[in-house]
Amino acid sequence: MKAAVLNNTNKPLNIENIKFNTLQEGQVLVEIAYSGVCHSQLMEVRGKRGVDAWLPHLLGHEATGIVKNIGAGVSKVQIGDRVVLGWIKGDGIDAACASYTNGDKIINSGKVTTFNEFSVVSENRLVKLDKNIPLDIGVLFGCAIPTGAGIVINEIKPKSNTSIAIFGLGGIGLSSLMATKLFNFEKIIAIDIEDKKLELAKEFGATHVINSKTQDVSKMIQELTSNQGLDYAVEATGLCRIIEIAFKNVKNAGGLCVFASHPQNGDLIKLDPFDLICGKQIKGSWGGDCNPDRDLPKFFELYNQGKLPLEKLLEKRYTLDEINQALNDLENREVTRPLIEINTNLE
Repeated sequence: MKAAVLNNTNKPLNIENIKFNTLQEGQVLVEIAYSGVCHSQLMEVRGKRGVDAWLPHLLGHEATGIVKNIGAGVSKVQIGDRVVLGWIKGDGIDAACASYTNGDKIINSGKVTTFNEFSVVSENRLVKLDKNIPLDIGVLFGCAIPTGAGIVINEIKPKSNTSIAIFGLGGIGLSSLMATKLFNFEKIIAIDIEDKKLELAKEFGATHVINSKTQDVSKMIQELTSNQGLDYAVEATGLCRIIEIAFKNVKNAGGLCVFASHPQNGDLIKLDPFDLICGKQIKGSWGGDCNPDRDLPKFFELYNQGKLPLEKLLEKRYTLDEINQALNDLENREVTRPLIEINTNLE
């Protein structure tokens, strides 16, 4: 099969013909239809996660596809099932990581990879895709939706008539923004440096938008909240300085900042301890506290009800051979969530 392999960080991925081994217990062979590209992969390729001890290896953690074979003990899916692949652990066997070969070269892999035509996936990284959801849209249920919407639904659990700001309108931020419309917020503030994304945020329900390149974010938030600060902030930029701004702008005595981003290795957050004493709260999110088997069916239903306009996130598509262009476009903010078309005939 064809796959994009990371042989060296800070170098383009290589498209190689590789082989997968016999399935082990708990492993599932999936033919990939579509894959998403997340900032996590961009950070890995650019060497911003620190020393990579697993080179060479495969990448990707959100996709859709069709089950082609199952290993011993697998009961969650059957051959022929349409499935969502994601990085968040769900029910089922936590199988061994797969390995692949190209001649004598061993190519490492995690529990799930998606920049390849076929993937050997751990059973607990799969969920059956709702029959009404197209395979291209289904990709977003692998990472963007469970993380972004999960932060709002599972972790913030907002009270009525409160305020929230979303910092950064990539796939995670926009997914969080979509979820805010499920609740009775008084103010929903979207913050980014691109007017195009801010216009999209209005379509997704933002009551106010702030361009952080041209406007004073803290000043505007304080004006919009009558100098009380935000009830909630979701930070999804991957920049420590923005996490600090988001935290600074939640209110005393209970304001909560949740960050989903993973800044590059070595970057640190600087906070004023007095803000913590005053009751401001901050926490990181691990996948929106999502249990895929519990939560994805709920998200499927929200999509089917028209409450998650996911089509608007997938504005640009690439072939697997164009994976490096997709990464470059994501890095240069030319695309919100690149979609890699690997086998469009599987639908």
